[in-house]
Amino acid sequence: MLHTRILHAAGAVILAAGLAGCVDATMDVEVLSETTARGTMTMEISKEFYDMAEASEEGNDFCEDGEVTLTEDTAICTAVKEGDFSELSFDEGGTGEDDMGIEVVGPGLVRVAFPTGTMADDMTEDAQDPQTMAMMQSFFEGHSLTLRVSGGEITDTNMQIGKDGMSAELVIPFVDMISGEVDLPDEAYAVVKVD
Repeated sequence: MLHTRILHAAGAVILAAGLAGCVDATMDVEVLSETTARGTMTMEISKEFYDMAEASEEGNDFCEDGEVTLTEDTAICTAVKEGDFSELSFDEGGTGEDDMGIEVVGPGLVRVAFPTGTMADDMTEDAQDPQTMAMMQSFFEGHSLTLRVSGGEITDTNMQIGKDGMSAELVIPFVDMISGEVDLPDEAYAVVKVD
């Protein structure tokens, strides 16, 4: 899933160079109908980190499936997929176990779920020794992963509903995931009423 991709993109350079920088990530799912949706994955890292990753021997897989926009200070990767629910996987090459699930749960009702239960475990495993954990915490301090669902009225969710009732989101600080201090549900979900 998204958090795994972020760690793989960042890991080699962070550990080799001890580079502190920013990483923010967002996974947006907009339900378009009872059969289609648009998924937009956005990751933002410091331009310094991006340049070092580009120059590393391992290469840079930061934005394999998207487009990079460079500014003076940041590199922003945006990957968009639109189509049938089955086409919205961002877990390419994986088993699909860590990807989101989208299904019709009633007339005009679509449920979008992100498997959040193992996120903290996965990130903690990648930072088992104290030195690695300290480096990762420094790198991710003040940055977060945001999961967002939109496309119609939110009728049920365990995420934060927007003021207009038309979106739901969960913001997860990376440092809390790395330290294991975040209490996440097995899945973060929202049910969207589509017209």
